[in-house]
Amino acid sequence: MGVDDQILAHDQVRLPGTQTTAGHSRRISYGWWAVLASAFGLFWGIPITVYSFSVFFKPLMLQFHAGRAAVSLAFTLMLAAGALCATPVGWLIDRYGPRRVILMGTAIFGSILLGNRILSGSITQLYCFYVILGLSIQGVGPIPYGSLVSHWFDRRRGLALGLAMLGIGVGAVFMPSVAQTLIARFGWNNAYSILGASVLLICWPAVAGFLKERPADLGLSIDGTRSTTDSLGQVGRGLTARQAWSGGDFWLMACAFTLASASLQACVVHLAPMLNDRNLGVRAAAVGSSLAGAAVMIGRMGTGYLLDRTFTARLASILFAISGVGIALLLLASRTAAFAGAFLVGLGLGAELDLIPYLASRYFGLREFGKVYSSLFAAFALAGALGPLIMGAAFDDTGSYRAPLVGFMLAILLASILLTGLGPYRFHSCEPNPSSAIGHQHFTQQSKIQTEEQCL
Repeated sequence: MGVDDQILAHDQVRLPGTQTTAGHSRRISYGWWAVLASAFGLFWGIPITVYSFSVFFKPLMLQFHAGRAAVSLAFTLMLAAGALCATPVGWLIDRYGPRRVILMGTAIFGSILLGNRILSGSITQLYCFYVILGLSIQGVGPIPYGSLVSHWFDRRRGLALGLAMLGIGVGAVFMPSVAQTLIARFGWNNAYSILGASVLLICWPAVAGFLKERPADLGLSIDGTRSTTDSLGQVGRGLTARQAWSGGDFWLMACAFTLASASLQACVVHLAPMLNDRNLGVRAAAVGSSLAGAAVMIGRMGTGYLLDRTFTARLASILFAISGVGIALLLLASRTAAFAGAFLVGLGLGAELDLIPYLASRYFGLREFGKVYSSLFAAFALAGALGPLIMGAAFDDTGSYRAPLVGFMLAILLASILLTGLGPYRFHSCEPNPSSAIGHQHFTQQSKIQTEEQCL
C-alpha cells in the first residue's frame, strides 16, 4: 500500500447511506463534503455581485440616465463596504462559528437581492442598495468558508482551500451568462430578484444540510481521523489576534497582499480597454479577458495543490514575481506579449485568494483565525477596490496606461520581495508531507520548540 493509500485509509469515515459489499465499505472523509458544500456556497456569492456586475452596467446606465463614472461608483462603494465589514465578520466567526455566520449571511444576502426594487427609484437609492449588498457579501465570501475549511484540514489544507475557492472561479465563468440571460428576458430588477430567490431556495438548504461546523461535531478530529485529545488540541492552537497584529509577519503579509491586489485587480479590470486602445480589436480584447479568467482558475487549483508541498512564502514570492513579468508584458504592443501578460496576471490573481488563508493559518494558527484572516482579507479587498480607480485616474491624467503599469509592476515586485522576509511556519502540519521540505529545510528544532511554547 502506497503513502497516499495509507493516508486515505486513515482519513476515511463512514457516511450515512453508504453501501457495503463483501465486508468492505466505501468511505470518504466528511471534510471533503464540507469542501464541496463550501465551493457550492461560494458559487452563489461573489460571482453574482462582483463578476456579474459588468452585465448590469449598461442596463443601469439606461435606467438612471447615468454615465460610466456614476455607475462605476456603485461598484466601488460595494467593494469598499465589503472591505470595511470584513473584520467584524471575522469577530463574529470566532464568537459564533463560521457555519452560523454563513447561514445568516446567506439568508440576508438572498433577501437583499430579492428585495432590490425597494432601493431602485434613483441613483442615490442604487448606491444605498450596493452599499447594503457590500455589507452582506462577506457572510457568503471566502472569510467564513475559508475559516471552516481550515478547521477541517491540516495536512491537506492547501488543496482543500484551493478546491473550495474554485467555487468562485466556476461562478465567475457561468454566473455572468446566467445574469445576462435573465436581464435580457426579465430586466435587471427581476434578474437580481430571481438570483436572490435562487440563493434562498437552492444555496441555503444545500449549505445548511451538508456544512458541518467542525470535525468534533461528528466525533472526528482535524483531517477526518477519529478524535483524540492530541488531535483535538490542534484546533485551538494559535496566537490571539492582538498577538498576530503586533508581529512583523502580519504586516509583511498585509503590505504584500495590498500591493499585489491593487496591481492585479487594476490590470484585470482595465485589460479589455487596454487592448482596445492598442488597435488589437474587440476580439483580441475578449480573448485576453478569457485568458485571464482561465488563468485565475488554473492559479487557484494549482496553488491549492502546491501549498501542501512547498514552503508557501517562497511560492507566493515566485508567483507575484511571475505576475510582475506579466504586467511588464502588457507594456509591449505585441498581441502575443499582451496575451501572455494577461495569462500571467490572471495566474497571480487566482493564487492570491488561496495564499491568504493558508499563510494566516500557518503563521498565526486557528485560535482566532477569523479575526486575523478577515484583517488580511480586508486589506486585500480594499486594495482591489482602489487599484482600478488609480489605474483609471492615471490614464485620464496621462492619456496612457504606461505610467500606471510601470507603477503597478514595481508594486507587485516589491510585494514579492516582502514575502521573502517571512520566516518558518509557526504552526506547521502535524504530519507534514515529506515533499514540503523543499525550500523549507531551514525549519529548525528551535522554531518547533517556540511554536509549542506559543500554543500553551
